[in-house]
Amino acid sequence: MDARRNVTKRGFIRYTFLLLLILVTLSFIAIFNHTQFQNITSFLRPLWDTPPPPFQYIPHYYAENASINNLCNLHGWTLSSEPRNVFDAILFSNELDLLELRWRELYPYVTKFIILESNMTFTGIPKPLTFALNRHRFAFAEEKIIYGFLPGEVPPSDVHIDPFLIESHHRSIMNELIRRSGISDGDLLIVSDTDEIPSSHTVNLLRLCDGLPSVLHLEMRNYLYSFEFPVDYNSWRATAHIYSRWSRYRHSRQTDLILSDAGWHCSFCFRHLSDFVTKMTGYSHADRVKRKEYLDYSRIQRKICGGDDLYDMLPEEFSFKKLIGKMGSVPRSSSAVHLPGYLIENAEKFKFLLPGGCQRSPE
Repeated sequence: MDARRNVTKRGFIRYTFLLLLILVTLSFIAIFNHTQFQNITSFLRPLWDTPPPPFQYIPHYYAENASINNLCNLHGWTLSSEPRNVFDAILFSNELDLLELRWRELYPYVTKFIILESNMTFTGIPKPLTFALNRHRFAFAEEKIIYGFLPGEVPPSDVHIDPFLIESHHRSIMNELIRRSGISDGDLLIVSDTDEIPSSHTVNLLRLCDGLPSVLHLEMRNYLYSFEFPVDYNSWRATAHIYSRWSRYRHSRQTDLILSDAGWHCSFCFRHLSDFVTKMTGYSHADRVKRKEYLDYSRIQRKICGGDDLYDMLPEEFSFKKLIGKMGSVPRSSSAVHLPGYLIENAEKFKFLLPGGCQRSPE
C-alpha cells in the first residue's frame, strides 16, 4: 500500500513540476514574444472557449433560368405583389475597388446606397476622405447615393483610444443616417461592411419574396487578399432586415437564421500595398501589429502571394480539428467561376483580384 502511495505521490510531483515548467515557459514567451504567446492561446482555444450556438441554415436555391416564383416557393416563401425598396448601408474606409464591385453588382436592385465616411480611422489616425475624393468614379450610381460624413478630431497623445468604441460610435451614427434616408417599414435593409458583398440574385430574391424572417444573416464565402485564396464559408455578419423602427446597424449576431451561400467576403482585397498598411493600422484589430516590420511592403507582398497571415497568427477556431485543418497557407484556387459579374467583365482592370494576380503596386 505504501509503495502505491509513493508511486502516486511521485506521479503527482512529476506532473506538478511539468505544469509549472509549462507555465514558466509560457510566461517567458509572453514577455519576449507576444505573437507566439497569442498563437499558443489561439491553439488552446478549444480548451478554454465555448463555441456559439449553431446557425439554422436556410438552403439557398438559384439557377439562371429559374422563375422567381419557383425560387420563392423553394425557400418556403411566396412571390410578393410588388418589389420592396432596397437600402444598402456600409461604413467606408478605403476599399474603392470592392465598393465599385459591390455597387455594380447590386445597382439594378438597390433603391439607395447609404455610405458613411470619416476623416479619422477607428484608431484615431487622420485619413483622407477617400470616397469623397473619388466620387466621380461612382457617377453611374450618383442618383442613388446617400453620403454621410462623420468628422473626427485628433485625440491628445496622452488619451487612450479604444477602436471598438470608435467603431461602435460610427455604427450608431449610421443608424441616424439610415433613418434619414427615406427608408420605410417593410423595406429591405442590407447591413454589412464594404467587403461583404451580397450577390445580386440574393438581393433580388429577398426583395421579391414575402414571408421572409424579420432578420436574416447572409452566409458568404471568405476570401483572403483576392478571389484566388478561398478560405471557408464562415462569414456570417452581413444581415438582411425587413426594416422597422427596431432595426439596427450592427455587426454582430442577431438571429439563429442564416441564408446559405449569399455572397462574397473578400478580406484585405486591396490593389495597393499602402492600402494594406492603412487598414492594418486603422481598424479595430490594429493591436495585431506587434512589430514594425509587419508594415514592411516587401513582407506584406510575400504574405499576399503565399496566402499567409499578415500577423503570423493561427486560425481562430473552436475545435482542434478545424484549427489544425486551417493551419498554414491558404491554398490557391484557379477557379474564377461564380464571382461578381462586373469583376469578370472587367478582368483586366481587376486582375489583382483574380488567379495569378497576387503582385501589388506600392501606391
